[in-house]
Amino acid sequence: MEREALSLNNQKAVIIGAGFGGLSSAIRLATLGWEVTIIERQQHAGGKLQRIQLGDYHFDRGPSTITMPHVFREVFELAGVQMEDYVKMYDLEPRTRNVFADGTTVDLSSDRAFMKEQIAAYSGKDAQNYDAFMDESKALYREANQKFLGQLMIRPQDKYNVSMLKSLLRVRPVTKLNTLLQRYFTHPNTLQMFGRYATYVGSSPYEAPSIFAMLAHVEAELGVYGVEGGTYSLVSGMEKLAREKGVIFRTGEEVKRIRTHRNKVTGVETDRDEYTADVVIANGDVLSIHQLLIPESERPSMDNRKIEQYEPSLSGFVTLAGIQKKYDKLLHHTVFFPDNYQAEFTDIFNKKRAPEDPTLYLCYSGYSEQGMAPEGGSNLFILANAPYVSKEWNWELESSAYQNKLIRRLAELGVTDLERADVMSHYTPEDIQRDTLAYRGSIYGISSNNPKQTFTRPSNRSKDIEGLWFVGGTTHPGGGTPIVTRSGRLVAEEIARQEHT
Repeated sequence: MEREALSLNNQKAVIIGAGFGGLSSAIRLATLGWEVTIIERQQHAGGKLQRIQLGDYHFDRGPSTITMPHVFREVFELAGVQMEDYVKMYDLEPRTRNVFADGTTVDLSSDRAFMKEQIAAYSGKDAQNYDAFMDESKALYREANQKFLGQLMIRPQDKYNVSMLKSLLRVRPVTKLNTLLQRYFTHPNTLQMFGRYATYVGSSPYEAPSIFAMLAHVEAELGVYGVEGGTYSLVSGMEKLAREKGVIFRTGEEVKRIRTHRNKVTGVETDRDEYTADVVIANGDVLSIHQLLIPESERPSMDNRKIEQYEPSLSGFVTLAGIQKKYDKLLHHTVFFPDNYQAEFTDIFNKKRAPEDPTLYLCYSGYSEQGMAPEGGSNLFILANAPYVSKEWNWELESSAYQNKLIRRLAELGVTDLERADVMSHYTPEDIQRDTLAYRGSIYGISSNNPKQTFTRPSNRSKDIEGLWFVGGTTHPGGGTPIVTRSGRLVAEEIARQEHT
């Protein structure tokens, strides 16, 4: 039988996927008077971010570095509530510990004098140029925030105007991130520390545009935050607010098709039911949504040939390890860099294989908050950048050996005895693809390894089907937890605006 997605008035929206973008859209639309149903194929909201408990150890599997808290706060405040009544964040200082192959350590800090002191330990010249670089990073952030991150790009006049052209010229879209960094720094350590920001959008610092240097300002000066109870508490808080606003959640239910009539969306068909709607918002990978839920004949602007032309972002290989041991060298966030950073991205994007010597990022939330691990224990989320799914690498065959390789590497770096961990599991790009339908297991949608994929991403509004919208890392304004959250709000507001014009 056919069930309407809530039936109290004529403004009905179905949202596919309960990640940050979908939750943000749902809260905003419901606040504006819409009747909203979210359909999520996993058992719990959160998309790629899920709460995992292994024995007495608690983990967040997915995004763990939270920045730009004002983006999350605005979701709550626009709904008429205070974020702190639903979720609490705390500022991390230092932000992240960076450990380099030569043994040098730099703790990222808001204190510029402290940063210059640490950098000067290995490069006086880089330390002298730090202030100038951070000033440029701040300027890039301001330009991006005003022109790219705060508005949709769905009409020609949004993209093709004098103001936007001037902004593009100011952010130098054809200059690569590593090239910009080399104008200020010469030492490999500094280049790696700030080049890593390209991976925040699933890309290579040797190919991604220089605009991502803005993330140095975002982290060091705007802050990196922990979340009480773990990062998943953000999802829980947003879900609670959405339910209070009347949003209906259908979890463990999978959308099989987006239904249309005469090129206009009419609802969705799931593995359990059918739902009618005036608007459908797909909070998932735009490429997967088109391939899996829309017949090719109904999407001439995004046919299979065009989909294959996009380069997916990098993925990740995750190990969760709970061990009855403490590690003095770890902070809440710690990054261990390899000797040859560029080789990592050659392996990922050119050879499409797991890196021989990857950067290793560890989130140890138990450092900041008791109860995440037993007394005297550590809950370690270990992430290695990995290639998107392809025939070049078979994770089913390689995952156990690769996990053991990373554990041996961590032992060399001083994070020892993980082979004797109380609990351990791993999560591969193929698992990400299976659980979230991310296109080829990519974490951030499409890569930003060229200006076109960075600045002209697939539109938030379908070109072929009226009433079909997209939020998430593949579409504008791009990947990253706060940016995806912002996209959800912007799309909801644009939908509501169009209904009243």
